[in-house]
Amino acid sequence: FVRELKTRCGGMAAKALEFTILTASRTNEVIGDKRIGKPGITWREIDFDRKLWIVPADRMKSGREHRVPLSSRALEILQEIGPDAPDAYVFPGPKGEIASNNFLTAVLKRLDIPVTVHGFRSTFKDWARERAPHFSDELSELALAHVNSDATRAAYARSDLIENRRQLMNEWQAFCLG
Repeated sequence: FVRELKTRCGGMAAKALEFTILTASRTNEVIGDKRIGKPGITWREIDFDRKLWIVPADRMKSGREHRVPLSSRALEILQEIGPDAPDAYVFPGPKGEIASNNFLTAVLKRLDIPVTVHGFRSTFKDWARERAPHFSDELSELALAHVNSDATRAAYARSDLIENRRQLMNEWQAFCLG
């Protein structure tokens, strides 16, 4: 799919979709949600030196900061379009404002492929279980920013295992670009 996306679609929305897939992120974490005024990713959140995207707690479903290791292609996408002012949106809508949910959906419609953007998160989880069993289930859950429902285990889980997740996301990138 990603090869097809890169071949047939260009522009900001296609780059945002590829970035969303490569980071296994939620749509509103990447582009925001214009309907409710929720902002998307800004350049302030990108740490090029550490190859991280640090999503502030107020933009996360869990209400907790989330660090996302960036694969080489995810970094390349960011470098292709920016960087810009710290508070500028990385993936702005057509008028430089918060994009609408249709921003990414329109790309899928152009490709005439019956999938949803959110479905790529499910695909990531299936891939991790089936094709990357050498990584723990916990890693893919952390990558998806899912909250551990076991309060005792969550209390002892203080690390976000960022370097292990970096390896996981690099393998996901290899699969996506394969």
